[in-house]
Amino acid sequence: MEGIGINIPLLIAFVINFIILFALLSFFAYKPITKMLEQRQAKIRESMEQAEKIRQETAHSEEEIKAHLEKARKEGQAIIAQATQIGERLKEEAKDGARQEAESVISKARTEIQRERDKAIEELRTEFADIAILAAEKVIKETVDKKKHRKLIDEVLKESTTFKKT
Repeated sequence: MEGIGINIPLLIAFVINFIILFALLSFFAYKPITKMLEQRQAKIRESMEQAEKIRQETAHSEEEIKAHLEKARKEGQAIIAQATQIGERLKEEAKDGARQEAESVISKARTEIQRERDKAIEELRTEFADIAILAAEKVIKETVDKKKHRKLIDEVLKESTTFKKT
């Protein structure tokens, strides 16, 4: 084979070196590289499982948040409804209070008007009696007993008001 340019001892030395190198590489490099690849594969698998677990937890958290938001929305609506009812009740109470106060003021005013009217009538009677006595004195030209005439005039006025009322 030397004619074709192949040196057999050199070829055998290359083959032996290749086998030794292959054995050394498989012993020192192949096993650590496969071990490293298996560890990497385990880490990737573990990361995928953690990502799936996180995704599930996130979905669960979203559902809880939605439930809490819905509950808070309902509570808010209930509070608004309650505040509206309280506002309406306070408004009605204020109206009732104002109405009662107005009625009280009107009643007091009527009582005061009645008292003033009675006072004015009494004053008019007194003045009328005094005028009648003065007129009688001038007619008679002598002093008349004021007490008797006042009593007489009061009786006449009372009789005339009772006739007017009936």
